[in-house]
Amino acid sequence: MKIRQALLSVSDKTGVLEFAQALNAQGVALLSTGGTAKLLRDAGLAVTEIGDYTGFPEMLDGRVKTLHPKVHGGILARRDLPAHIATIEAHGIPTIDLVCVNLYPFRETVAKAGVTLEDAIENIDIGGPAMVRSSAKNYNGVAIVTDPVDYAGLIDEMKANDGALSLATRFGLAKKAFTHTARYDSAIANWLTGLDANAEAKPAEAAPTPSIFPSQLQLAFDRAETLRYGENPLQKAAFYRDSTPTAGAIANYTQHGGKELSYNNIADADAAWECVKTFREPACVIVKHANPCGVAVDTQLLKAYEKAFQTDPTSAFGGIIAFNGTVDVDVIEAMNERKHFVEVLIAPAFTDAAMALLNAKANLRVLTVPLPEGASPVYHALEMKRVGGGLLVQTPDAFNVQAADLKVVTKVQPTLSQIADLLFAYRVAKFVKSNAIVFCGNGMTLGVGAGQMSRVDSTRIAAIKAANAKLSLAGSVVASDAFFPFRDGVDVLAEAGAKAVIQPGGSMRDEEVIAAANEHGLAMVVTGARHFRH
Repeated sequence: MKIRQALLSVSDKTGVLEFAQALNAQGVALLSTGGTAKLLRDAGLAVTEIGDYTGFPEMLDGRVKTLHPKVHGGILARRDLPAHIATIEAHGIPTIDLVCVNLYPFRETVAKAGVTLEDAIENIDIGGPAMVRSSAKNYNGVAIVTDPVDYAGLIDEMKANDGALSLATRFGLAKKAFTHTARYDSAIANWLTGLDANAEAKPAEAAPTPSIFPSQLQLAFDRAETLRYGENPLQKAAFYRDSTPTAGAIANYTQHGGKELSYNNIADADAAWECVKTFREPACVIVKHANPCGVAVDTQLLKAYEKAFQTDPTSAFGGIIAFNGTVDVDVIEAMNERKHFVEVLIAPAFTDAAMALLNAKANLRVLTVPLPEGASPVYHALEMKRVGGGLLVQTPDAFNVQAADLKVVTKVQPTLSQIADLLFAYRVAKFVKSNAIVFCGNGMTLGVGAGQMSRVDSTRIAAIKAANAKLSLAGSVVASDAFFPFRDGVDVLAEAGAKAVIQPGGSMRDEEVIAAANEHGLAMVVTGARHFRH
C-alpha cells in the first residue's frame, strides 16, 4: 500500500520534522495541526492545516481539531469495499494513508508538584486517541505511527518499496497503537480513581496526592520472553517486564551468554539481586530456591564470596550468585577452584578478563543489572502477588534498621561489633522466607533457618546447618524476622552459642522471652518492625 497522504499531529515532536521531510521527499502530501504544522511550515515544508482541510477552524481552545468526517472518513474508509470508496468520493474526502500521532503528556503533567485537577483534565487527549484507534482499526489501509523510534525504519521500508508499507508492518503498528491508547487510558484511570471523592469539586486548586491504591487498578507489562516452561516442565510460562521498570530492578537485566533463563532462574535471581543491592559495602548473596543460603560483606567481593560460600557449600551448588560491584577474574577463578556450579551469575559489571573466563562456560547465564543511583536502596512502588481470583498489592518492605532504631531490653549491652553483625543479620533475615532465623558473625551468615511453620524449628535447623558446614556459633548473633512467641527459641539459640539477638518484639510473652535472654547472659535488642516474607 503506497502512502500518498499523511496526517501528523504530535505532542512529543522528537524526530517528527525529519520524518516529515522524508515523507515529503517520497511525494507524500502532509496534513497537520497547531504546533506540529507550525514546526513543519517554519522548516519550509508544504503542509495543509486541518482547519483549512476540513473547512472548520480549531475551536474550544483546541479541544476540537480533528473530530471531523473529512478526517475520520479518510482514515476509516475500507479500501477494499467499493461502496466505502464511492461514499467518500461523493463527499470529497481523500484517503489518509498514514497517521502519525502521539498524545498529550498526561503522565508528565500529573507527575508535577502542585498539579491542579484542571491541568490534568486539559491534558487528557480526545482527538488523538480517536485518530489512533480509527487508524489501527483500519490497518488494512492505514499505517498508524505512535512511537518516534519507528520513524527511520518506516522511511527505509518506503524507500525500498516505492513509497509503500507492507501489511505486516501496518498490522504491527496497529498492535502497538492499541497498546499505546490502552496504557494512556490506564494512566488516566489510575490517577483519577486514586483521588479523593471530592477532588472534582476543586478543579483550580492543587489536586490531592492520589492514593497509591486506586479503586480500580490498571497494569501494564511487556512480554520480554516466552520461557521454556514454568516452575515445573508441565507448566507454560513467560516473563513480562513492567512498562516502566523500577531503577535497579532485575527486569533491567542484560544477558551475556548462557542458556535461556527459566521461570525459577528469574524468580531466584530477583531474590538474590533484591538482597545484595541493599548493601553498600562489597557483598555477595547466594540464593537457592528463593532463600539466601549464604550472604557476606567484606572489603572485597572475593572475600565476600569466600565467606558466603562457607555458610552452606551444599546448598550453594546449583544456586544463584549476586554481587553488588564489578566482578574481576579473581572471583571467577575462586569459583572455578571450588568447582562451584552456578545457574545464574549477576553483577552490575564484569571485567573483560572475568567475562572471558565466563564465556567458556556455555551453560552459565551471566546477567548485568545497573545499580540504582544514590546511597539509599530503591524499592518497587508496589509489590503484587496473584491469588485465586484476585491480586494482593502492598507497598515494599523498605525498613532498613539502623543502630539508632535499636532498643536494648536486656541487662547485657551489645558490643559495637555485635551491633554491626546484628544489623547485618537483620537485613539478611528480611530476605529469608518466614519463619526466618539467621545466625551471623564477622559480616557473614553462619546458619539460615527458613520457611518453617515453627520458629523454634527454624532455630534448630539454622544451628544444624551451621554444624554441617563446620561453622562455630560460639559468640554469634541471631536475627529473627518476627517476635519469639515463646522462650524456647531463645533457649535453643543460646545453647548453640549465640551471644546477641535482634528481633522486632511485640509478643504477649516478651517479658518471658527477655527473661530467658537474661538467664542465658544474652544481649537482646528490638526494632519494632518485623520482616515477614511469604
